[in-house]
Amino acid sequence: MTSHAQARTFDLKVFVAAVRDSLLKLAPRHQVKNPVMFAVYLGSILTTVLWIRSLGAAEGESPGFILGVGAWLWFTVLFANFAEAIAEGHGKAQAASLRNSRTQVVARRLVDRRAGVSEDVPAPDLKVDDLVIVHAGDVIPADGEVVEGAASVDESAITGESAPVVRESGGDRSAVTGGTKVISDWLVIRVTTLPGRSFLDRMIAMVEGAKRQRTPNEIALAILLAALTLIFLLVVATLLPYSRFGVEASGQGRPITLTVLVALFVCLAPTTIGALLSAIGIAGMNRLSRANVVAMSGRAVEAAGDVDVLLLDKTGTITLGNRQATAFHPAEGVSERELAEAAQLASIADETPEGRSIVVLAKDRFGIRGHELRGGGHLFVPFTAQTRMSGVNIDGRLVRKGAAEAVARHIQSLGGVTPDSLAERVREIARSGGTPLVVSRDAQALGAVELKDIVKGGIKERFSELRRMGIKTVMITGDNPMTAAAIAAEAGVDDFLAEATPEAKLALIREYQKGGRLVAMTGDGTNDAPALAQADVAVAMNTGTQAAKEAGNMVDLDSNPTKLIEVVNIGKQLLMTRGALTTFSIANDVAKYFAILPAAFAATYPVLKSLDVMRLSSPASAILSAVIFNALIIIALVPLALKGVRYRPVGAAQLLRDNLLVYGLGGLIVPFIGIKAIDLVLSAIGAV
Repeated sequence: MTSHAQARTFDLKVFVAAVRDSLLKLAPRHQVKNPVMFAVYLGSILTTVLWIRSLGAAEGESPGFILGVGAWLWFTVLFANFAEAIAEGHGKAQAASLRNSRTQVVARRLVDRRAGVSEDVPAPDLKVDDLVIVHAGDVIPADGEVVEGAASVDESAITGESAPVVRESGGDRSAVTGGTKVISDWLVIRVTTLPGRSFLDRMIAMVEGAKRQRTPNEIALAILLAALTLIFLLVVATLLPYSRFGVEASGQGRPITLTVLVALFVCLAPTTIGALLSAIGIAGMNRLSRANVVAMSGRAVEAAGDVDVLLLDKTGTITLGNRQATAFHPAEGVSERELAEAAQLASIADETPEGRSIVVLAKDRFGIRGHELRGGGHLFVPFTAQTRMSGVNIDGRLVRKGAAEAVARHIQSLGGVTPDSLAERVREIARSGGTPLVVSRDAQALGAVELKDIVKGGIKERFSELRRMGIKTVMITGDNPMTAAAIAAEAGVDDFLAEATPEAKLALIREYQKGGRLVAMTGDGTNDAPALAQADVAVAMNTGTQAAKEAGNMVDLDSNPTKLIEVVNIGKQLLMTRGALTTFSIANDVAKYFAILPAAFAATYPVLKSLDVMRLSSPASAILSAVIFNALIIIALVPLALKGVRYRPVGAAQLLRDNLLVYGLGGLIVPFIGIKAIDLVLSAIGAV
């Protein structure tokens, strides 16, 4: 995790900055962006005007009551601003850290590549397809592709990881990021982005909450809240003439005042979710940043919450990526120990992960130590692509280990024959998803060593969780269908695509999307770019090619393919948090009916006193208590909006029941308790 992402929710600097920004956000141009809070903002101005007017009036409402209502309406607006500002604060802190890491450098642009002639130009003057050369100690001036050379690069300014990474021409590790530093050797880089459009620039723009674009679902909810606000506004507006008519008809009571109408409107409108909506979205982006994933759009984060198909590469995601020796299968007449000794002897000089795993397995099974086998007169035979074998010549004996076909030819050349039973065992290992290596001594086949690409620990349980979430997992592999099926069964994935080509991946994604499903996948190579561009959620690895990063809508700075599962969890948490607080906000309003309506109309319609179930001390106290509670609940819910509702891998029906039980019922009960408690405090201090 990056150091610049590790900010506490209420860091003092962030808190102070949020308080300042809360006041700055009182500007009308900012308030108008949120229709719900803009209505509260206008109500605050109106009550302020009414208070100033009441100071010189001989009769009418108490100036103290109007001042109290007006002040707490302003607090409501300020608390909404604060919720948004505190969420933006973390993004701004991270963006500032990234800006500090970006320095203006002079690039050495190649004028004549063959002759090695270069000219010094400011990095902002570089154009796409320019070639620049960087040496050890230089800062890479722009995003690009390595076209020549290999070097270690310090990417800690972006990823937070101090360990250098290798960048080289060709393959999937050729992309470099502007602002990172070369610490060894040299590179020739072809510039691929214009100034101001680099990965670092986009990263800064996305992690800074002030520049975050609202997602489609967030816009839809904002429209719904605006519509509800308009409905409540119309309802409240009709109450004034209705109240005056009621007073004239009954000959008792007093018409409802503008102050009470404003208070009623603010308490009935969905102000809680309206105040927290922006903060929830920004906090979701921040959680993604803390996971070291940079989203190129908020739409991708939201889509991650709705994903129902995950495409996962086998190697490095589902499996460890390095085949490990798991079993010895001796031929007829050969003991397992004899096979293990020969296999280890043939693997002493093999520095591959597979070779080392054979040495370890022989040691674990039989206590055979490699150093005990070393001695004079040994001639180690290294593995080559031509022979497909390795081994050792010792004491006039030829010990070999390698592919079944290669060792069979070797045995045949020495006048021996591979037993049919061993050949059949080799085929069984292959069918089960393993890789067989045959071991021989001179012209005798001793048996086979089974290698397996080990499935990661805990991955099967994670796939079970995804299944409970209603998400289908599909393994993508270049293995043959038989091997792929065996690994898929062991890992617990729902389906697999074997012998996968870029065209096959693309076709599979389109097939799922035609069925109305949202697809997520990871990738790092240029051959993954078409599929990444097609997927709804596409997480590109930071170590991957520039083409992959351009095609994806997210970049994982840690280059961890399993991060996709975490991205899905963050997306679902964002949607759940928004849904839970919307439920709480709407349920909240019900309790306020029982506080304000009796207080406003009981004098005219005494029968409404029966609705005063809380037995509030006075009409003025009831109205003021409801307004105060409406403001305080926003602040109380800020930590939940920033942290998010905890997501559990259960079905949608269960999630809905839990949401209604906790936030629906809670939204009904909490206001009754809160308003009554505030009423008791106001009565005790004689405020009303």
